[in-house]
Amino acid sequence: MVLEDRWLLPEGVDEVLPPQAERLEALRRTILDLFHGWGYDLVVPPLIEYLESLLTGAGHDLDLQTFKLTDQLTGRLMGVRADMTPQVARIDAHRLRRDAPTRLCYLGPVLHTLPNAFAGSRNPFQIGAELYGHRGLESDVEVMCLMLDTLAAAGFDSVLLDLGHMAIFRGLSRQAALDRDQESTLFDALQRKACPEINRYLNDWSIAPRAAGLMRALPALNGGESILAQAQEIFAGASQSVIEALADLREIARLLAARAPAVELHFDLAELRGYHYHTGVMFAAYVPGQGQALAKGGRYDDIGRVFGRARPATGFSTDLKLLVGSGAAAGAAQDAVFAPWSEDVRLAAAVAELRRGGRRVVYALPGQAGGAPEIGCNKMLSCIDGQWQMTDVPQG
Repeated sequence: MVLEDRWLLPEGVDEVLPPQAERLEALRRTILDLFHGWGYDLVVPPLIEYLESLLTGAGHDLDLQTFKLTDQLTGRLMGVRADMTPQVARIDAHRLRRDAPTRLCYLGPVLHTLPNAFAGSRNPFQIGAELYGHRGLESDVEVMCLMLDTLAAAGFDSVLLDLGHMAIFRGLSRQAALDRDQESTLFDALQRKACPEINRYLNDWSIAPRAAGLMRALPALNGGESILAQAQEIFAGASQSVIEALADLREIARLLAARAPAVELHFDLAELRGYHYHTGVMFAAYVPGQGQALAKGGRYDDIGRVFGRARPATGFSTDLKLLVGSGAAAGAAQDAVFAPWSEDVRLAAAVAELRRGGRRVVYALPGQAGGAPEIGCNKMLSCIDGQWQMTDVPQG
């Protein structure tokens, strides 16, 4: 790297500068207070852990996203976390070991080997909440409503909630007697809704016509709540797990209608985010003008089994930098006050009083370049009739 390039950051690695960093911190406090009000306790997992702990239950995708290094003390492989969810699951299962439902929240930087989306960040600031110890749909709905409140706190009021259910695809796969490799191949084609590929695979594998027809129907089953009635008719002959998953989605829609009536619901039965991770309902939140999901989550039961205690679990997460960078969380600019450099004790008292009241006050330094506008101040302290008073900064 030449001298002129030393300021460059790696591709996909970004930093947060003023005033966006100020907004990120303010939103962080707001969301943590929101989580606290819902009964979620904050945990702070470490940035690195032994690799086998970080990747527990997470599947191949998270393995590819994880930076790996060797621990100089033990020689064991360690990983820089790419997702905090497995860490929080470890804390619930191994450290807290409660029998009652446990509500935990978290925030912190994560690191990805590759960006999750085009022009995406490789160092998101993840914030999320998890609910352990309850298998019912009520806990899924609670987490969805908390996610919607989180987005509302960030300034997003018009949200589309996209819902799917992992048990539908898994049930159809078992009915079609797919092996692990075939299931993975078909999963990839379904994510791209590549119908010609899906048809070719099902034909090449000589899947029974009835089972193949059910699988072919999946890509087209997306839309409003009416799609569930259509799916119920199409999957009338499917396995019980598929029928129960459709019933789960209908019941979730009913519960959300009472608790979050303003949210628009969309169902996509071929959307399989976190295929190797989730076990039940999956959901993601979208807003107009944003191509990628602002927040996403779902159910991932029994992830704590390898830590000695299988626990049902559901949760969601989002990237705080994504919320702030979207513009909706910008908020109104606050007044900043410019104070002249002076040894007048009355000025020092006035500055201290303003700061105690939450005002931002910046002293001018002797001989500095630039004045109030250059350092972001729209107010100033002026001595009028022997009293220091706040006035507007002159324009022009």
